[in-house]
Amino acid sequence: IPHANNEGGRVTGDGMEVPDYGQYKDRDWPDTAKGQAAMISRMDADVGRLAALLRELKLDRKTLIVFTSDNGPHSEGGHKHEFFDANGPLRGFKRDLYEGGIRVPTIAWWPGVVKAGSTCAEPLAFWDFLPTACELAGAKAPDDIDGISFVNALRGEKQRRHDHLFWRYAKKTAVREGMWKAVRVDPAKPTELYDLGKDPGERKDLARERPEIVKRMEGLMAAALE
Repeated sequence: IPHANNEGGRVTGDGMEVPDYGQYKDRDWPDTAKGQAAMISRMDADVGRLAALLRELKLDRKTLIVFTSDNGPHSEGGHKHEFFDANGPLRGFKRDLYEGGIRVPTIAWWPGVVKAGSTCAEPLAFWDFLPTACELAGAKAPDDIDGISFVNALRGEKQRRHDHLFWRYAKKTAVREGMWKAVRVDPAKPTELYDLGKDPGERKDLARERPEIVKRMEGLMAAALE
């Protein structure tokens, strides 16, 4: 799995777990970028072989493959996330609660259920995977969880939405309600407010313009932290 992490670096030196840089060896790139590209290409080929085997065994219509990431890009292990413009217009990266740290793509493959080329703009979260797996397995999800099954989204049907989403990392907190996103990078600092519909890069802080929304979002943060 492409991950220029410190654990891999203990074995490989640079964290790039590939035997060589393959088709990228002659590119005028840093070695870490060559390694990342080689890992991604290898993984892509491996997933392709897995999908082909599922088709051969006639299990493809009974199998859901989901590919995603647990965080945005980072600059660990000598890797520079700016090299491939990994974040695009998003602000922040791994360990930030701005969109660049927590908004990640998700790809679902399930022939006969997930329509090829379809997209879903509904915000989902990792805590939605448990109830989704339970529904697909015909099992009852626990009552004391925050997740919502996204089976309907996979099927292209109307998806139930979260009232709001909450994140916490160290002293940082963030909450999203609809297109409004509040971020507090430190308890001692003021809450920032962004309209993700108009400003997905979180460049314009609207906290002073919309204090009533800030107050509501801070209430959601406080409730989540109780």
